[in-house]
Amino acid sequence: MVLALEMTWLHHRRWPHGGMRPFSRTELAAALARTAFHGVFIGTSSWKYPGWLNQVYAPDHYLHKNRFSQSRFEKSCLQEYAQVFKTVCLDAAYYRFPTRGYLESLFSQVPSDFLFALKVTDEITVPRFPRLARYGQRSGVQNPNFLNNDLFCSEFLSSCELWRDQICLLIFEFSPVHRADFRRGRDFVAALDSFLAKLPANWPFGVEVRNPSLLNPVYFGMLRKHKVTHILNSWQRMPPIPEQLQLFDAHQSSACVAARLLLQPGHSYTEAVRAFSPYAHAIDPYPAVREAAALLITRGLDKQNGLRTYIYVNNRLEGNAPETIWAILDRASQL
Repeated sequence: MVLALEMTWLHHRRWPHGGMRPFSRTELAAALARTAFHGVFIGTSSWKYPGWLNQVYAPDHYLHKNRFSQSRFEKSCLQEYAQVFKTVCLDAAYYRFPTRGYLESLFSQVPSDFLFALKVTDEITVPRFPRLARYGQRSGVQNPNFLNNDLFCSEFLSSCELWRDQICLLIFEFSPVHRADFRRGRDFVAALDSFLAKLPANWPFGVEVRNPSLLNPVYFGMLRKHKVTHILNSWQRMPPIPEQLQLFDAHQSSACVAARLLLQPGHSYTEAVRAFSPYAHAIDPYPAVREAAALLITRGLDKQNGLRTYIYVNNRLEGNAPETIWAILDRASQL
């Protein structure tokens, strides 16, 4: 009944023949406020995209001497983002430990009911540093701080403490686990089990894995024991989200439902960046993931599981996260 009452506002907003018309910033904000009121929070992965000008952002807010200022935009656009969305995933925390000063600069731009999901810094989540230029001499080297509880608490959680009420999810993202680091998947699960067991209580933790073979009863049982949620994720070689959701439903006992819609299966991150930049339009629709996200919304609105739902959409999924979100909301209104 809640779904019928709250989502009918979208039914009459479709172009003839089933097409979606462009949305206004005000319409998107109203739609997201409605779902958030019922515990379904929908946002994007990061927010500093000039491709969203004239869609989420007003260009004249970021002018300097009558020209668009990239630095002014990056410094202050979160405030305007928070006028449309009720949550965001802070991807930047993955690349370096967030300081209190940095977090203060973000939380000061948003209202008190705005929620952040933070990706935990890779210093904690990579067993071996990838062979990427940004790692310098550490490329390919085993990480001595992998799953280091003390470091996580002192360098990450301590910075977050002041804003605990506005942090809805802390995401441990694990890139594909290789045999060079863990001979068997259960060895990785055992290491993660030991790490989670030592974490402070009452923080909303989630785990995102990229090995399909890990999605088994041992993994889900371990998460259930610690009341940590599995992050449903659309990624290169991961099973479709509906398949992950079936396993999640069978084993979960967490505090929330969370999904990150990142890439279409078979697409690489590099290919998506090349194809979709500067992320001004949804270029390559992915109906299956839209359908899955719409299902998560309807389940959340109907309180089928009594849990809050968090959905984060990346530009690299279709080319433009706000347009993808609008299409997902439209699909949810029809279910």
